[in-house]
Amino acid sequence: MAEETNPRVNLTTSKGTITLELFQDTAPISVANFLSYLEKDFFSGTIFHRVISNFMVQGGGFTADMEQKNTESPIKNEAGNGVKNERYTVAMARTQVVDSATSQFFINTANNDFLNHDGRDFGYAVFGKVVEGTEVVDAIESVPTGSKGLHRDVPVDPVFIESVSLADS
Repeated sequence: MAEETNPRVNLTTSKGTITLELFQDTAPISVANFLSYLEKDFFSGTIFHRVISNFMVQGGGFTADMEQKNTESPIKNEAGNGVKNERYTVAMARTQVVDSATSQFFINTANNDFLNHDGRDFGYAVFGKVVEGTEVVDAIESVPTGSKGLHRDVPVDPVFIESVSLADS
């Protein structure tokens, strides 16, 4: 599939808009999963709940109260698709269980080779990249963080995902 056939989505945050190109050709399961949550308006009102400088910003599953939203069933991990966890790529977050990704995703803010399929374990599936709004990602990455309950690296002032929508072609 040619690059221009990949869907693009606008991730509107309280810090600005990030446009993602989703790699339907190399990560069809992850892209279909992400678009399913988009269609249900699942992401609206969630936050970037984990922000680590020179690593990544993670969101898509928690409210500002650090309540985890109910998700659909986990999906198959597509980390073996050959796409690397490089700066400004988007990957599926998961637990230590290889096939446990649901709604949460992260944007790499550094080249994180250790997250690739040939790294320490099965790896983390990259399913897109930031094509506009890298300055917004950088702004999110630079917010002050602290602990909130059992969670660490939580922005002191919540960074909201206001909406996720298909970008105009």
